[in-house]
Amino acid sequence: MAKKSGYSNDDIQMLEGADRVRKRPAVIFGSNGISGCEHSIFEILSNSIDEAREGHGDKIIVTRFSDGSVEIQDCGRGIPVGYNEKYDRFNWELIFCEMYAGGKYNTNSGGSYEYSLGLNGLGLCATQFASEYMDAEIKTGGERHTLHFEKGVNIGGLQSEPYAKKDTGTRIKWKPDLEVFTDIDVSLEYYQETLMRQAIVNPKVRFELKNQIKGGFETFVYYYENGISDYVKELAGDDAISSVQYWQTERSGKDRDDLPEYKVRLNLALAFSNKKQLIEYYHNSSFLEFGGSPDNAVKSATVAQIDAYLKQTGKYTKSDAKIKFQDVADCLILVSSSFSTETSYLNQTKKAITNKFIQEAMTEFIRHQLEVYFIENKLEADKIADQVLINMRSRVKAEAARVNIKKTLASSNDMANRVQKFVDCRSKDIDRRELFIVEGDSALGACKQARDSEFQAVIPVRGKILNCLKSEYEKIFKSEIITDLLKVLGCGVEVHAKGMKNMSTFSMDNLRWSKIIICTDADVDGYQIRTLILTMIYRLVPTLIREGKVYIAESPLYEITSGNETWFAYTEKEKADALEAIGNKKYTIQRSKGLGENDADMMNLTTMNPATRRLIRVDPADAEATADKFDLLLGDNLAGRKDYIANYGHLYIDMTDVS
Repeated sequence: MAKKSGYSNDDIQMLEGADRVRKRPAVIFGSNGISGCEHSIFEILSNSIDEAREGHGDKIIVTRFSDGSVEIQDCGRGIPVGYNEKYDRFNWELIFCEMYAGGKYNTNSGGSYEYSLGLNGLGLCATQFASEYMDAEIKTGGERHTLHFEKGVNIGGLQSEPYAKKDTGTRIKWKPDLEVFTDIDVSLEYYQETLMRQAIVNPKVRFELKNQIKGGFETFVYYYENGISDYVKELAGDDAISSVQYWQTERSGKDRDDLPEYKVRLNLALAFSNKKQLIEYYHNSSFLEFGGSPDNAVKSATVAQIDAYLKQTGKYTKSDAKIKFQDVADCLILVSSSFSTETSYLNQTKKAITNKFIQEAMTEFIRHQLEVYFIENKLEADKIADQVLINMRSRVKAEAARVNIKKTLASSNDMANRVQKFVDCRSKDIDRRELFIVEGDSALGACKQARDSEFQAVIPVRGKILNCLKSEYEKIFKSEIITDLLKVLGCGVEVHAKGMKNMSTFSMDNLRWSKIIICTDADVDGYQIRTLILTMIYRLVPTLIREGKVYIAESPLYEITSGNETWFAYTEKEKADALEAIGNKKYTIQRSKGLGENDADMMNLTTMNPATRRLIRVDPADAEATADKFDLLLGDNLAGRKDYIANYGHLYIDMTDVS
């Protein structure tokens, strides 16, 4: 069909009513997927939180039903639903059915809410519009009111009846609509995390989560008597290098000279630790995933004040670099909870704020509090300063090491000329190329003769490979065996360690092989070498295991010949089965003492032949368990290793070499 070429007055459309949300949910909720659905739930929750923060109710109950529906109940004043003379409409119509209608527009001039999560008058109405159904029960002014909506349309109007009990509040139950969201199966973890965060920044408010399971409901309770201070104490534990500090203040100011003044309340709890690190920002109870103004303030203030203290106390050496926020963050536990009567969010999802005055006020406040704290607590200040210096020096050392790694692993071209005894294959097709990592020069010779030179390459491990679990990165990257293997792999390394956050040079796109095959002798020494190679891969390039690129080649223990027939036995049982099949016929048995002693024909028929070989893929699902076993047997856990040998050593007695 031909495309319409005209563009006339009739082409202009306007979304009305519920369609403003139902057809474009991402505009309000940030997404039409699960994250958007989550945000719609938080919009209803935030109204109850605002009530509790204003002193109306100290308990909020959230129920997660198995069909995806949600119920939120508070003990607040109850939503005003009566007649509004100013607009000649009922308030329930405005609040539930009109965008940009609510009671939180006058927060800066004595309105009902001074500090509120909801500001735009969008959340309740938008969530109602995006629901398959919504039921509301409101108890206020001696009456009980109920409302019912379906797909954004009210059914039956407002139903009211006298209510003699003294309790008040709002209860809303609804089901997000799959016609609006692509997914409404909001995880239990989201509810748990959200309610815990709200308990942290709303002290003395009890949050109850009821989760429907088969046979009833399971209940979770979140409560922090002293809010962020208790939370930081919980995180810091008893072995932090500083005490927990809690600071608060109120300020007034403007984002610009021609804009109105507004109030800001700043609450900050922090401690320093060399074992745990956490930085979280909240504003008007909303978790600021991306921070914005508070994050900028914390970075600027902490670095400036700690840097000043290091200079004042002469702790910097001539060779030291200036500290960065990364050095501070690596030993900092900090939770900021700020409130303001005017808030500029980055967008409707409220994951960052951009208020200039909040940033300026918070920066000055933190610098002043840190300065006083350091003067009054010199012992703790020295511990903090020393730890930040340790972090800085580790970072600088790591950055230097990263440069050296890049130099060491630079360029994967002309590999055969740069890596000793590496034998490349002819094919450039990555999907075909296979790399055999073999044990020693003798195995190299046998595998080289037996391989298909078109797509199979071989590199020998010369000498004993370093135990990468017990070695520092600096020592690891001085090992020629390891760096040669990494050069041949071509994909770089993944280094994840404190002070070495930017060490990774890894890229799967640069991997030169479809399969990495570890091929060692079927004896104790071979198993040890195999384990050490796997350990290296797990620590330096674990993605290769997760992507299923790493294999172990099984080598036959016996070659059994009878007449014109040949059997290869990989286990004693397979040997016994072969001999049973031969029966009384004459036969010869050749025991494989090692890859280097196997003839090329045997290797071609078994280990190197894609049609007949036995490869064991290193299962990514077992990677963590494998790492634990590596750590037990090859790491620093001496006590655990002794216990393991005492309990299980008898199982391996037949494999020991006592000659």
